[in-house]
Amino acid sequence: MTREQFIAEISALQEPLRRFLLGMCHGDAFTSDDLAQETLLKAYLHYDSFQGRSSFSTWLFSIGYRCFCDHIGKKILDTLPLSEKENLIPSVDEGGNREDYNELYSAIDGLTASEKATVLLFYIEDYSTKEIAEILGMPSVTVRSHLHRARRHLKKILQENGER
Repeated sequence: MTREQFIAEISALQEPLRRFLLGMCHGDAFTSDDLAQETLLKAYLHYDSFQGRSSFSTWLFSIGYRCFCDHIGKKILDTLPLSEKENLIPSVDEGGNREDYNELYSAIDGLTASEKATVLLFYIEDYSTKEIAEILGMPSVTVRSHLHRARRHLKKILQENGER
């Protein structure tokens, strides 16, 4: 991969990577930006080691996920109040309800880190279970299991929140 190809790939993937890390970091934009920068730096320093066995985005997101795991191994993340997660919430079209997105992201925060990663990568970033398996370093069957459990947990959390 040439330097120019690397720059073109990074340019296309910066926002999805940041969005993924923002979701993993409970909406903490400062931490997610730091992790995104660390990810891009590591990718740049090692871009010549990219062998094309997976897509470039899969390779980059796996670096990002490892940076996130390293970070939480060093420090417990503080969760932000829901009101500070506005930048996580997608724009709402006419008739849409921003409250629904707040509830959804609040529910996603209630998942385990591996469930959260699989949900964000599958539903928000549109990766296949095979790609997610490569990014997270786990078998595809485990990814499908995490997605299944996460859907059950999300349903339970959303139902409990609806009863309040």
